Amino acid sequence: MLKRNFVILFATTFSGIFFNNFANATVLNNSYKEVIDHVWQIVYRDFLDSSGKFQKSNWIKIRKEFLSKTYSDSNDAYDAIRDMLSNLDDSYTRFLEPKEFNQMRIDTSGELTGVGIQIVKDKESDELIIISPIEDTPAYDAGIKARDKILSIDDISTEGMNIDDAVKLIRGQRGTKVKLEILRGSKSFFKILLREKIEIKSVSSKVNQTKNGLLIGYVRIKQFNANASRETKDAIEDLETKNVSGYVLDLRSNPGGLLESSIDISRYFINKGIIVSTLSKDGFKEIKRGNGQALTKKPLVVLVNEGSASASEIVSGAIKDNKRGKLVGRKTFGKGLVQSMRTLVDGSGLTVTVAKYLTPNGTDINKSGIVPDIEVRMNINPILQKEIGTRKDKQYKAGEKELINIIKSKNQINEFNPATTNLNESLKIKKEDKVFSFN
Repeated sequence: MLKRNFVILFATTFSGIFFNNFANATVLNNSYKEVIDHVWQIVYRDFLDSSGKFQKSNWIKIRKEFLSKTYSDSNDAYDAIRDMLSNLDDSYTRFLEPKEFNQMRIDTSGELTGVGIQIVKDKESDELIIISPIEDTPAYDAGIKARDKILSIDDISTEGMNIDDAVKLIRGQRGTKVKLEILRGSKSFFKILLREKIEIKSVSSKVNQTKNGLLIGYVRIKQFNANASRETKDAIEDLETKNVSGYVLDLRSNPGGLLESSIDISRYFINKGIIVSTLSKDGFKEIKRGNGQALTKKPLVVLVNEGSASASEIVSGAIKDNKRGKLVGRKTFGKGLVQSMRTLVDGSGLTVTVAKYLTPNGTDINKSGIVPDIEVRMNINPILQKEIGTRKDKQYKAGEKELINIIKSKNQINEFNPATTNLNESLKIKKEDKVFSFN
């Protein structure tokens, strides 16, 4: 690790990384090549190539090419850095200017400024794609959806536009408006959004009662920021005191966040077993496991959809592969890469892909996503926000139904009496139900 680097590992599809209190930037006196070389060194040492196209010999040639040029100012050098990074064919490895790095609020702080969307540039189509709108933000309230494509920003075409330029156009002074042209399927339309300071409460929870009187603990995680682990822990501990019979964990439209947050939250439900494996470019495999301190062992269903990405896929993949619960909804986004945020010598920043993660069974979900155990489409007609996580929510309703079945099966096993019941027949029935709970 280079000295003076500030490193955060995150598994997210967020369009920018921001810090609140950043030290004064180092002033370089006509030494713009130092910043370029700093970026080059980080990539050379740490970059994980997910496309299979990166060759160190070519990257060495690129260094010679870019350092042989003369740069008149920082803008000239920053353009060169972006040009250099474009050779990586990795939309998640990005450069941020000092002003962007210093002024924008990182999602891990639980606070953002903007309209509340996460975007990524599709390498194959070269389109700007919205991963997911953040709940209770201008984008969410305006009906923006996961997989929407941005055709223009304030009438400026996004064709050939990189994420940094798109973020600059979308962001702006609080209270001002931005016009987005959206493509959804084959139809395009405009949305005018008001820029706001967005404070995010990452976790919400409640008790739902089923028609037959069972109490269900409903926990929704909107983003894996710095507060998510503590808020989730508080929610589960509170629900445990209310004697819920099982849990529905809602990760729909959760674009990701901190890697450690996803591991912590997985451990609240998984007592033992592998949570996730991260694989570095050098083949170093780090395995994270349950720590024997799960907060609950009660039946669990996880809701996922197309907007469930990265850290959300770590949690849902861990629960599915460990057979800790069932996944209900739609196939997840498919982003299995880990980025590290590095500060550069002049106060600018670099997000660089440093690892990929695998589910406990060794599945690399990048691009392919995680397929739920039970496929359920969302309501054809949009539902109100207050109806999310209720029986008016089609995916939640299916999840609750599956959870009730699991609870009933578990209760039947717990009631097994070897003095009065045929053991072989009982095991046969339970095998068909795929539910085993002999402790």
